Amino acid sequence: MDQIANHPPAVEDRIVFFALALTWPIYLVGGLYVLGPVLGVGLTGLLCLRTYVSGSALTGRSVPSVPVGVWVWALGMLFMLMALEVAHAREALGMGQTIKSTIGWAKGWALFALFPLIGACMSVRLETVLRGAGYVALGTLIATPVLVAAPILELPEVLFVSPLKVVGGPGPEFFAVQFYSIEPTDGSSRWRFFTPWSPAAGLIGNMFLIFALADQRKFWKILGITAALSTIVLSKSRLAMAGALFIWPTVVMLKEVRRPTLWFLAALGLLVLTPFIQLVLETLDNALNSVKSMRADSTRVREVLGEIALERWWTEAPLWGHGVVERGPHLVEYMPIGSHHTWYGLLFVKGAVGAIALIVPLAWSMVEFSVLTILRSRAGQIALAMSLLMVFYSIGENLEILAYLMWPGLLVMGIAMRELAETRNSIKT
Repeated sequence: MDQIANHPPAVEDRIVFFALALTWPIYLVGGLYVLGPVLGVGLTGLLCLRTYVSGSALTGRSVPSVPVGVWVWALGMLFMLMALEVAHAREALGMGQTIKSTIGWAKGWALFALFPLIGACMSVRLETVLRGAGYVALGTLIATPVLVAAPILELPEVLFVSPLKVVGGPGPEFFAVQFYSIEPTDGSSRWRFFTPWSPAAGLIGNMFLIFALADQRKFWKILGITAALSTIVLSKSRLAMAGALFIWPTVVMLKEVRRPTLWFLAALGLLVLTPFIQLVLETLDNALNSVKSMRADSTRVREVLGEIALERWWTEAPLWGHGVVERGPHLVEYMPIGSHHTWYGLLFVKGAVGAIALIVPLAWSMVEFSVLTILRSRAGQIALAMSLLMVFYSIGENLEILAYLMWPGLLVMGIAMRELAETRNSIKT
């Protein structure tokens, strides 16, 4: 199915491998926040150059057509930009703030279109991404004992903040090399690994768990699963733990949907559980309350932030939003309104237009990747799991600000789109 599988590695394939495999060394110089956007823009520029000279003596490869799924994501992210520009004009935020916000869009939401484009139209192989992810897992397992020992040895939380912060970013934590963080509510330690905060580590841990579960090499599979679960557990993120239990099993069930045995077992399980349904519901409710109570203060702040964002969005700027996040009141510990939640953030900052601009591509991809998963495509399974992870984490994190870490998953989504386009073409012929 993959027409590039038998070709020698292309330059973009090698670039992707080294960029991913060197995640930990790049993190140790504070360069990950720079790597994601530079990689996305650089490879897209190479694709544009290749398209321009396609068919000439300067290139030996033709450039494939852009799949429909990539166009959907590209249009969605362009609507994000339009909502941003209109909101800035309506709120009279000024040229300086408009340029700053546009650059922020280019380093965030734009990557959700660029990396699927790269995966779909350039010669990047799924195995390359999985091999690179294996080296990230190896680095994680090497680093984990050091990170766990750091608070015991009373080492400083942050080693240093990289000088690369001069390029600009949301905050110094995106350029900081750190051992751990202290939870202010109970004084316990949490670990961030190579991400800016602990819940983000849980998200990335889940992404690498998805990669590891799809890896066919036994040693690297076990190593990857171990590293990913270590990241998820040490992040102490409630969403991460729930995602690890929910996302991949859902994909596996969909992969087996054509087997009558699955339906028989599901019907049998439902029949057996019916008398105990009340007990099951009570158990699930207790488990949910237990998870919430792990960080009750955090839950309260997030809920109040969401209520404020929804109220101000609906009453002040329902269509285009406010253009930027705003500092919240003391009630939410002055955290920005529009942060900590993708959908509340989109509604508050970019209005209904921004929210729809993400809903449509996500829904489209879920359908496309479900089809590929049923056809037993590994790229389709990873892409579907990645889409589920994005939906899952959109209720607790701002996906835009973490796009620079999610690029390997977005790249595989593009590879899956390419496979689907090739499948459609083979059916037509």
